[in-house]
Amino acid sequence: MDQPLSVSNSNSGQPPADSTRKRRHLWIWVIILLAFALLFVWVWKQHSASASPAGGGRGGAAGGAVAITAATAKKGSIDIYLNAIGTVTPTYTDSITSQVTGVITAVHYREGQDVRKGDALIDIDSRPYEAQLAQAQGALDRDQNLLAEAQMDLTRYQDAWAKNAIPRQTLEDQEKLVLQDKGTVQNDQGTVQYDQVQVAFCHITSPINGRLGLRLVDPGNLVTANSATPLVVVAQIHPITVIFTLAEDSLPQVQQQTRGGKALEVQVYDRTQQTLLEKGKLITIDNQIDTVTGTVKLRAQFDNSNNQLFPNEFVNTRLLVKTLDNQTLIPTSAIQHNGTADFVYLIQNNKAVMRTVKSGISDQGNTAVTGINPGDVVANSSFQKLTNGSTITISKVAIPATTSDTEGAP
Repeated sequence: MDQPLSVSNSNSGQPPADSTRKRRHLWIWVIILLAFALLFVWVWKQHSASASPAGGGRGGAAGGAVAITAATAKKGSIDIYLNAIGTVTPTYTDSITSQVTGVITAVHYREGQDVRKGDALIDIDSRPYEAQLAQAQGALDRDQNLLAEAQMDLTRYQDAWAKNAIPRQTLEDQEKLVLQDKGTVQNDQGTVQYDQVQVAFCHITSPINGRLGLRLVDPGNLVTANSATPLVVVAQIHPITVIFTLAEDSLPQVQQQTRGGKALEVQVYDRTQQTLLEKGKLITIDNQIDTVTGTVKLRAQFDNSNNQLFPNEFVNTRLLVKTLDNQTLIPTSAIQHNGTADFVYLIQNNKAVMRTVKSGISDQGNTAVTGINPGDVVANSSFQKLTNGSTITISKVAIPATTSDTEGAP
């Protein structure tokens, strides 16, 4: 009987070759991905370690130092100013009107012209007044000759009376006649002087040094005596003054400084309070306080050589009341506020130490303080990152202020 034929396989019990290759490739990709993952973790840790000193958080919480700019307290003087709003006012303002009636024959000035006292401005037809002056002069000449004749007769009568040639009544009558003629002559002289003044009024000249305004009249127009309409306006602007007001509570310290004739300095700034226009001196204080506003007016005078001040211009004034010497000065921006208390970050051994100070007068970006000494170094930036005891590094480059810096530390 035939036996079944058995077929033997040499690969029985072993996986096929294709499956083995696939598993090998899979492990290779797993190893590659793990290597990339380990590399990524290592790079991230290196980046975090290098970034932590610069961004360690407020006060260097991650162990880094805070970069700041610093300022050194100095010993010096600081000025006390009183600020006010003022109005530029000419030293003199003349609105010239006609004092005679007549026709304008000439206008000699130009609009906006600077004139000197006595410069010709306007001419009015003077012929009627010159005729009146001639009449008055003629009457004066006649009466002066009548007086001379009466005086000669008086001399003759006096000689005759000495020789008993005439009665005394005749002599006395002649004496009174001489006195009457003297009165007539004096009256004629007054008439002549009046007419001379009228003729002079026809030639209008500038009464002061100053600047002229716009032309208000033209040649050929008739003007009347004592009219309310001005012919020309002259304003003296060299020197010029500024009138400003101060609260009545500030008056005692101003009066204390002006005793003995001391002139206080006054500075004038433009509307933006950025540009200094002129420096001058306080010249007077008004004699009463305004009961409605509780203020008092003061007047300061300025040379105005550069014409920086213009009449009726609104300006900001600063009255220098007193100068305090031997003060400890630091930048105002270095002072932080915590409620009603002021403090600074004092730099000691590369640490920021909070130090309470008392603020005084501020001027030109500096403030006088007590609580620190001249030569002490204080932080002047990066306040949002500082706490008491923070490690700091002083930057040589200015660090821009942030909102937290300008508002102060919480």
